[in-house]
Amino acid sequence: MQRPLAHAILAALFAVAAPLALIAADDTKTYTTQDEAPASYQLQGEYSGTVSTDGEQKKYGVQVIALGHDKFQAVAYPGGLPGDGYDGGDYGDLLKSEGTASGDKVEFKGMNFVATLTPSEIKIVGEDGTEVGTLKKVVRKSPTLGAKAPEGAKVLFDGSSAEAFENGKIVQEDLLLADCASKDKFGDHQLHLEFRTPFKPDARGQARGNSGLYVQSRYEVQVLDSFGLSGEDNECGGIYKISKPQVNMCYPPLTWQTYDVDFTAAKYDAEGKKTENARVTIKHNGVVIHDNLELPSNTPGRHQESPEKDAIYLQGHGNPVVYRNIWVVEK
Repeated sequence: MQRPLAHAILAALFAVAAPLALIAADDTKTYTTQDEAPASYQLQGEYSGTVSTDGEQKKYGVQVIALGHDKFQAVAYPGGLPGDGYDGGDYGDLLKSEGTASGDKVEFKGMNFVATLTPSEIKIVGEDGTEVGTLKKVVRKSPTLGAKAPEGAKVLFDGSSAEAFENGKIVQEDLLLADCASKDKFGDHQLHLEFRTPFKPDARGQARGNSGLYVQSRYEVQVLDSFGLSGEDNECGGIYKISKPQVNMCYPPLTWQTYDVDFTAAKYDAEGKKTENARVTIKHNGVVIHDNLELPSNTPGRHQESPEKDAIYLQGHGNPVVYRNIWVVEK
C-alpha cells in the first residue's frame, strides 16, 4: 500500500494561483447568495481525482474551506469524497493543511511537492516538475433535490405562500426563512425539505449558519455549515446529544442540500406511559446518515415528548438559513 507517499504528496497543499486582490474581501460579512459572495468562495469547494504513487493511481477527494481573511483549509479524503469513496475512517487521521495568501498565492508546503489550486482544479507536481495528479472541481447535487411531492402528500411550502407556518416569512422572493413551525401536526410521517446555509467565512463552529430541523418539534436534526468538519452530533446531520451522522455529507455553504426523513413516533399506553421510543431514518443529500436510529428522548431546545402529534419546527438561531420544497407524507 502506497498511502504514506500519497499522504506526503497531498500534505504539500497548496500553491493557490489567485491574485491576492481577487480574494481579499470583507469576509466578516454574511453572504446569502453565490452572486454576492467574494472571489474566495470560488476557490472553496470539492475536488476529486487521482494521485500517482510509485506507478499506482490512488483516488482522493479534497474539500477546500474558505476561512476568511485570505485563509484556506484543505481536508484530503483517501478513496474519494464523503459519500463517494471515503470509508468514513477517523477524521483525526485525515490530512489537513492551512495557508494564508501572500502576494499572489497561498502555499502549503511539504515533502518537496507543490499543489496548485484554481477554481477548476488542483494540480500536484513533484520537485522535478513531473505532474503527479490532478483533482478536478466537482459540484455535487443531491439526487433528491427538487423531488416532487407524491400523490397524497401535504405540501407545506412550495415558494408561493408561507401560510402553512406559524411565523412563516418569505425572503428572496420564494424562500422560507428559518424560525417557524408548521400549523399542522404530525405523528408517523415522511418528510422532504431543502435547505441552504449562508456563507460566513469569518465565523466558526455554531456561528456559521446555524439552524435546525425539529422533527415533531422534539428531535433536532442539526442544520449548520459543517463543510469539511468531522461530523459531530452538534454539526450538520447530527441529532443533538443523541447521535452524530454516519458520514458528514454537508455540501459547501450557499449550496442547496436535502433532508429526507422517515419518522416513527414514540408509542404510549392508555395511561400515557411510553412503551416504545421514536425511530428515524435520515438521508442527507441522498446518503443515509441515520438508519432506523432509536431516539431515547427529546433533544433540548423545543418540546418534551408526549403521545400527541406535534409540528415541524425550523429553528431560528440568528442566521439567514432558508428552506424550500417542504412536503410531508403521513403514514
